Amino acid sequence: MIQVEHLTKYYGDFLAVSDLSFEIGEGHVYGFLGPNGAGKSTTMNIMTGCLSATEGHVRIDGFDIFEQPKEAKKHIGYLPEQPPLYLNETPAEYLRFVGEAKGLRGQDLRDQVESVIAQTGIDNVRNRRISALSKGYRQRVGIAQALLGNPEVIILDEPTVGLDPIQIIEIRDLIQDLGRTHTVIFSSHILPEVQTICDRILMIAHGRLVAFDAPENLEKRLLAPNEVTLLAEAGLEDTETILAGVEEIAEVQAEEAEPGRTGAHVTLSCKDAYEGSRAIFLAFAQAGKPLLELSVKRASLEDLFLELTEATGEETGAGPETESEPETPETEEEQP
Repeated sequence: MIQVEHLTKYYGDFLAVSDLSFEIGEGHVYGFLGPNGAGKSTTMNIMTGCLSATEGHVRIDGFDIFEQPKEAKKHIGYLPEQPPLYLNETPAEYLRFVGEAKGLRGQDLRDQVESVIAQTGIDNVRNRRISALSKGYRQRVGIAQALLGNPEVIILDEPTVGLDPIQIIEIRDLIQDLGRTHTVIFSSHILPEVQTICDRILMIAHGRLVAFDAPENLEKRLLAPNEVTLLAEAGLEDTETILAGVEEIAEVQAEEAEPGRTGAHVTLSCKDAYEGSRAIFLAFAQAGKPLLELSVKRASLEDLFLELTEATGEETGAGPETESEPETPETEEEQP
Protein backbone atom coordinates (compact mmCIF):
# COMPACT_ATOMS: atom_id res chain seq x y z
CA MET A 1 0.00 0.00 0.00
CA ILE A 2 2.74 2.49 0.97
CA GLN A 3 6.40 2.32 0.00
CA VAL A 4 8.86 4.80 1.49
CA GLU A 5 12.28 4.58 -0.15
CA HIS A 6 15.46 6.33 1.06
CA LEU A 7 13.54 9.35 2.32
CA THR A 8 15.78 12.22 3.39
CA LYS A 9 14.87 15.74 4.48
CA TYR A 10 17.17 18.64 5.30
CA TYR A 11 16.14 21.98 6.81
CA GLY A 12 19.19 23.98 5.78
CA ASP A 13 22.08 22.09 7.36
CA PHE A 14 19.82 20.23 9.80
CA LEU A 15 19.09 16.59 8.91
CA ALA A 16 15.52 15.88 10.06
CA VAL A 17 14.97 12.57 8.25
CA SER A 18 17.86 10.32 7.24
CA ASP A 19 17.57 7.65 4.52
CA LEU A 20 14.24 6.32 5.82
CA SER A 21 12.82 3.22 4.11
CA PHE A 22 9.86 1.03 5.05
CA GLU A 23 6.76 -0.55 3.55
CA ILE A 24 3.24 -0.61 4.96
CA GLY A 25 0.78 -3.24 3.83
CA GLU A 26 -2.99 -3.14 3.63
CA GLY A 27 -4.93 -3.32 6.88
CA HIS A 28 -3.73 -3.10 10.50
CA VAL A 29 -3.04 -0.17 12.79
CA TYR A 30 0.54 1.08 12.58
CA GLY A 31 2.11 3.16 15.33
CA PHE A 32 4.78 5.68 14.41
CA LEU A 33 6.67 6.02 17.67
CA GLY A 34 9.40 8.44 18.60
CA PRO A 35 10.34 11.21 21.04
CA ASN A 36 9.50 14.81 20.32
CA GLY A 37 11.79 15.99 17.54
CA ALA A 38 12.49 12.51 16.18
CA GLY A 39 11.19 13.35 12.70
CA LYS A 40 7.70 11.86 12.92
CA SER A 41 5.72 14.91 11.78
CA THR A 42 8.21 15.69 9.03
CA THR A 43 7.91 12.15 7.69
CA MET A 44 4.11 12.24 7.82
CA ASN A 45 3.99 15.60 6.07
CA ILE A 46 6.17 14.20 3.30
CA MET A 47 4.10 10.98 3.05
CA THR A 48 0.93 13.02 2.58
CA GLY A 49 2.46 15.40 0.05
CA CYS A 50 2.31 18.44 2.36
CA LEU A 51 6.09 18.79 2.37
CA SER A 52 8.76 18.09 -0.22
CA ALA A 53 11.64 15.69 0.36
CA THR A 54 15.31 16.41 -0.23
CA GLU A 55 15.76 12.86 -1.53
CA GLY A 56 13.75 9.66 -1.84
CA HIS A 57 10.32 8.51 -2.95
CA VAL A 58 6.92 7.82 -1.41
CA ARG A 59 4.43 5.69 -3.34
CA ILE A 60 0.80 5.31 -2.32
CA ASP A 61 -0.84 2.31 -3.99
CA GLY A 62 1.77 2.61 -6.74
CA PHE A 63 1.40 6.37 -7.27
CA ASP A 64 4.38 8.64 -6.52
CA ILE A 65 3.28 11.35 -4.07
CA PHE A 66 5.54 13.92 -5.77
CA GLU A 67 5.08 13.00 -9.43
CA GLN A 68 1.40 11.91 -9.29
CA PRO A 69 0.06 13.84 -6.28
CA LYS A 70 -3.59 13.94 -7.34
CA GLU A 71 -3.86 10.18 -7.81
CA ALA A 72 -1.81 9.39 -4.69
CA LYS A 73 -3.74 11.72 -2.37
CA LYS A 74 -7.06 10.09 -3.27
CA HIS A 75 -5.93 7.13 -1.21
CA ILE A 76 -5.02 9.17 1.89
CA GLY A 77 -7.00 10.79 4.67
CA TYR A 78 -4.83 13.02 6.88
CA LEU A 79 -5.27 14.62 10.28
CA PRO A 80 -2.29 16.87 11.14
CA GLU A 81 -1.33 17.50 14.75
CA GLN A 82 -3.26 20.79 14.64
CA PRO A 83 -6.65 19.93 13.05
CA PRO A 84 -7.40 22.30 10.12
CA LEU A 85 -10.83 23.30 11.43
CA TYR A 86 -12.92 26.39 10.68
CA LEU A 87 -14.10 27.32 14.14
CA ASN A 88 -17.05 29.48 13.06
CA GLU A 89 -18.68 26.60 11.20
CA THR A 90 -20.59 23.63 12.55
CA PRO A 91 -19.22 20.11 12.01
CA ALA A 92 -21.91 19.45 9.39
CA GLU A 93 -21.05 22.65 7.48
CA TYR A 94 -17.32 22.02 7.73
CA LEU A 95 -17.59 18.42 6.55
CA ARG A 96 -19.71 19.44 3.55
CA PHE A 97 -17.03 21.99 2.64
CA VAL A 98 -14.23 19.41 2.94
CA GLY A 99 -16.24 16.86 0.98
CA GLU A 100 -16.75 19.31 -1.87
CA ALA A 101 -13.03 20.13 -1.82
CA LYS A 102 -12.38 16.41 -2.24
CA GLY A 103 -14.68 16.30 -5.27
CA LEU A 104 -17.80 14.83 -3.68
CA ARG A 105 -21.15 16.07 -4.99
CA GLY A 106 -24.88 15.54 -4.59
CA GLN A 107 -26.18 12.43 -2.87
CA ASP A 108 -22.69 10.95 -2.60
CA LEU A 109 -21.58 14.00 -0.60
CA ARG A 110 -24.63 13.86 1.68
CA ASP A 111 -24.25 10.12 2.26
CA GLN A 112 -20.55 10.33 3.10
CA VAL A 113 -21.00 13.28 5.47
CA GLU A 114 -23.71 11.35 7.33
CA SER A 115 -21.55 8.24 7.37
CA VAL A 116 -18.46 9.90 8.89
CA ILE A 117 -20.58 11.81 11.42
CA ALA A 118 -22.02 8.50 12.64
CA GLN A 119 -18.67 6.71 12.49
CA THR A 120 -16.90 9.30 14.64
CA GLY A 121 -19.75 9.82 17.12
CA ILE A 122 -20.36 13.53 16.55
CA ASP A 123 -24.06 13.46 15.58
CA ASN A 124 -25.07 15.10 18.87
CA VAL A 125 -22.85 18.15 18.16
CA ARG A 126 -23.27 18.33 14.39
CA ASN A 127 -25.03 21.72 14.50
CA ARG A 128 -22.93 23.38 17.23
CA ARG A 129 -20.13 25.74 16.30
CA ILE A 130 -16.75 24.01 16.33
CA SER A 131 -15.40 26.82 18.54
CA ALA A 132 -17.78 25.65 21.29
CA LEU A 133 -16.67 22.01 21.15
CA SER A 134 -14.24 20.31 23.52
CA LYS A 135 -10.86 19.29 22.16
CA GLY A 136 -11.99 15.67 22.12
CA TYR A 137 -14.90 16.50 19.81
CA ARG A 138 -12.66 18.70 17.67
CA GLN A 139 -10.35 15.74 17.19
CA ARG A 140 -13.33 13.63 16.17
CA VAL A 141 -14.34 16.27 13.61
CA GLY A 142 -10.75 16.24 12.34
CA ILE A 143 -10.82 12.46 11.98
CA ALA A 144 -14.20 12.70 10.24
CA GLN A 145 -12.78 15.01 7.56
CA ALA A 146 -9.92 12.56 7.02
CA LEU A 147 -12.46 9.80 6.35
CA LEU A 148 -14.30 11.70 3.63
CA GLY A 149 -13.63 10.26 0.19
CA ASN A 150 -13.30 6.79 1.74
CA PRO A 151 -9.48 6.65 1.54
CA GLU A 152 -7.78 3.31 2.14
CA VAL A 153 -5.13 4.92 4.38
CA ILE A 154 -5.82 7.15 7.39
CA ILE A 155 -2.80 9.07 8.76
CA LEU A 156 -3.17 10.72 12.18
CA ASP A 157 -0.44 12.88 13.69
CA GLU A 158 -0.51 12.85 17.51
CA PRO A 159 -4.31 12.45 17.66
CA THR A 160 -4.52 12.26 21.48
CA VAL A 161 -2.27 15.19 22.44
CA GLY A 162 -3.93 17.51 24.95
CA LEU A 163 -6.93 15.27 25.62
CA ASP A 164 -8.16 14.24 29.05
CA PRO A 165 -8.04 10.52 30.03
CA ILE A 166 -11.65 9.81 29.00
CA GLN A 167 -11.19 11.52 25.64
CA ILE A 168 -7.95 9.59 25.06
CA ILE A 169 -9.74 6.27 25.63
CA GLU A 170 -12.53 7.30 23.25
CA ILE A 171 -10.08 8.29 20.49
CA ARG A 172 -8.11 5.06 20.99
CA ASP A 173 -11.31 3.03 20.62
CA LEU A 174 -12.17 4.98 17.48
CA ILE A 175 -8.73 4.31 15.99
CA GLN A 176 -9.08 0.59 16.69
CA ASP A 177 -12.50 0.59 15.00
CA LEU A 178 -11.05 2.36 11.95
CA GLY A 179 -8.31 -0.27 11.78
CA ARG A 180 -10.92 -2.90 10.91
CA THR A 181 -11.74 -1.19 7.60
CA HIS A 182 -8.70 0.99 6.85
CA THR A 183 -4.94 1.02 7.12
CA VAL A 184 -4.34 3.43 9.99
CA ILE A 185 -1.00 5.10 10.73
CA PHE A 186 -0.77 7.31 13.77
CA SER A 187 2.17 8.94 15.48
CA SER A 188 2.73 9.23 19.19
CA HIS A 189 5.45 9.59 21.80
CA ILE A 190 3.27 7.83 24.40
CA LEU A 191 4.53 4.26 24.73
CA PRO A 192 1.52 2.56 26.41
CA GLU A 193 -0.80 4.13 23.84
CA VAL A 194 1.07 2.61 20.90
CA GLN A 195 1.46 -0.71 22.69
CA THR A 196 -2.31 -0.87 23.38
CA ILE A 197 -3.62 0.05 19.94
CA CYS A 198 -1.13 -1.07 17.31
CA ASP A 199 -0.56 -4.27 15.36
CA ARG A 200 2.80 -2.99 14.11
CA ILE A 201 5.19 -0.38 15.49
CA LEU A 202 7.71 1.78 13.64
CA MET A 203 10.25 3.34 15.99
CA ILE A 204 12.08 6.41 14.78
CA ALA A 205 14.92 8.28 16.47
CA HIS A 206 17.07 11.13 15.15
CA GLY A 207 15.38 10.80 11.77
CA ARG A 208 16.23 7.10 11.42
CA LEU A 209 14.06 3.99 11.55
CA VAL A 210 15.41 1.90 14.42
CA ALA A 211 12.75 -0.83 14.59
CA PHE A 212 9.67 -2.08 12.71
CA ASP A 213 7.82 -5.07 14.14
CA ALA A 214 4.84 -6.31 16.15
CA PRO A 215 4.80 -5.12 19.80
CA GLU A 216 5.29 -8.62 21.19
CA ASN A 217 8.28 -9.25 18.93
CA LEU A 218 9.89 -5.97 19.91
CA GLU A 219 9.54 -6.85 23.59
CA LYS A 220 11.24 -10.21 23.01
CA ARG A 221 14.42 -8.39 21.96
CA LEU A 222 15.02 -7.45 25.57
CA LEU A 223 13.47 -10.51 27.18
CA ALA A 224 15.77 -11.67 29.97
CA PRO A 225 14.98 -15.43 30.09
CA ASN A 226 17.48 -16.14 32.88
CA GLU A 227 16.13 -13.59 35.36
CA VAL A 228 13.31 -14.26 37.83
CA THR A 229 11.75 -12.10 40.54
CA LEU A 230 9.82 -13.45 43.51
CA LEU A 231 8.10 -12.50 46.74
CA ALA A 232 8.01 -15.13 49.48
CA GLU A 233 6.17 -15.30 52.78
CA ALA A 234 9.41 -15.99 54.61
CA GLY A 235 12.12 -14.11 56.41
CA LEU A 236 15.30 -12.98 54.69
CA GLU A 237 17.46 -15.72 56.20
CA ASP A 238 14.99 -18.50 55.35
CA THR A 239 14.60 -17.21 51.79
CA GLU A 240 18.35 -17.13 51.21
CA THR A 241 18.72 -20.63 52.65
CA ILE A 242 15.98 -22.06 50.40
CA LEU A 243 17.37 -20.40 47.26
CA ALA A 244 20.92 -21.55 48.09
CA GLY A 245 19.74 -25.12 47.70
CA VAL A 246 18.42 -24.64 44.13
CA GLU A 247 21.04 -25.86 41.62
CA GLU A 248 19.57 -23.81 38.78
CA ILE A 249 20.37 -20.50 40.50
CA ALA A 250 23.60 -18.60 39.77
CA GLU A 251 23.05 -15.44 41.82
CA VAL A 252 20.54 -14.07 44.33
CA GLN A 253 19.82 -10.54 45.50
CA ALA A 254 17.29 -10.64 48.33
CA GLU A 255 15.94 -8.10 50.77
CA GLU A 256 13.13 -7.97 53.28
CA ALA A 257 10.08 -6.33 51.71
CA GLU A 258 8.18 -6.13 55.01
CA PRO A 259 8.18 -8.15 58.23
CA GLY A 260 7.76 -11.81 57.33
CA ARG A 261 8.03 -11.26 53.56
CA THR A 262 11.13 -11.20 51.36
CA GLY A 263 11.61 -10.15 47.76
CA ALA A 264 14.40 -11.50 45.58
CA HIS A 265 15.90 -11.03 42.14
CA VAL A 266 17.34 -14.32 40.91
CA THR A 267 19.75 -14.96 38.03
CA LEU A 268 19.48 -18.50 36.72
CA SER A 269 22.32 -20.69 35.47
CA CYS A 270 19.97 -22.56 33.13
CA LYS A 271 18.69 -21.13 29.82
CA ASP A 272 15.09 -22.21 30.38
CA ALA A 273 13.50 -19.70 32.76
CA TYR A 274 10.49 -21.94 33.30
CA GLU A 275 12.67 -24.84 34.35
CA GLY A 276 14.38 -22.58 36.89
CA SER A 277 11.04 -21.17 38.08
CA ARG A 278 9.71 -24.69 38.61
CA ALA A 279 12.74 -25.60 40.74
CA ILE A 280 12.29 -22.46 42.84
CA PHE A 281 8.59 -23.16 43.34
CA LEU A 282 9.23 -26.74 44.47
CA ALA A 283 12.00 -25.61 46.85
CA PHE A 284 9.69 -23.20 48.66
CA ALA A 285 6.86 -25.75 48.67
CA GLN A 286 9.11 -28.37 50.28
CA ALA A 287 10.19 -25.83 52.91
CA GLY A 288 6.56 -24.99 53.65
CA LYS A 289 7.01 -21.33 52.71
CA PRO A 290 4.39 -19.84 50.35
CA LEU A 291 5.48 -18.00 47.20
CA LEU A 292 3.25 -14.96 46.76
CA GLU A 293 4.79 -13.88 43.43
CA LEU A 294 7.06 -15.57 40.89
CA SER A 295 7.67 -14.14 37.44
CA VAL A 296 10.20 -14.13 34.61
CA LYS A 297 11.59 -10.66 34.09
CA ARG A 298 10.43 -9.15 30.82
CA ALA A 299 11.58 -5.99 29.15
CA SER A 300 8.96 -3.35 28.52
CA LEU A 301 8.48 -1.54 25.25
CA GLU A 302 9.88 1.50 27.02
CA ASP A 303 13.11 -0.38 27.82
CA LEU A 304 13.51 -1.32 24.17
CA PHE A 305 12.66 2.17 23.01
CA LEU A 306 15.29 3.74 25.25
CA GLU A 307 17.92 1.22 24.21
CA LEU A 308 17.29 1.66 20.50
CA THR A 309 16.99 5.45 20.52
CA GLU A 310 20.07 5.90 22.71
CA ALA A 311 22.07 3.56 20.49
CA THR A 312 20.97 5.47 17.39
CA GLY A 313 21.94 8.78 19.00
CA GLU A 314 25.41 7.45 19.73
CA GLU A 315 25.84 6.10 16.20
CA THR A 316 24.78 9.33 14.54
CA GLY A 317 26.60 11.55 16.98
CA ALA A 318 23.36 13.35 17.75
CA GLY A 319 23.76 15.93 20.47
CA PRO A 320 21.56 18.55 22.07
CA GLU A 321 21.57 20.61 18.91
CA THR A 322 19.78 17.80 17.00
CA GLU A 323 17.26 16.77 19.62
CA SER A 324 14.36 18.74 18.14
CA GLU A 325 13.13 19.70 14.71
CA PRO A 326 13.25 23.36 13.76
CA GLU A 327 9.98 25.20 13.53
CA THR A 328 8.84 25.60 9.96
CA PRO A 329 5.75 27.14 8.39
CA GLU A 330 4.53 23.63 7.55
CA THR A 331 4.27 22.60 11.20
CA GLU A 332 2.90 25.77 12.74
CA GLU A 333 -0.69 25.86 13.94
CA GLU A 334 -3.08 26.93 11.24
CA GLN A 335 -5.26 29.88 12.17
CA PRO A 336 -8.66 29.58 10.55
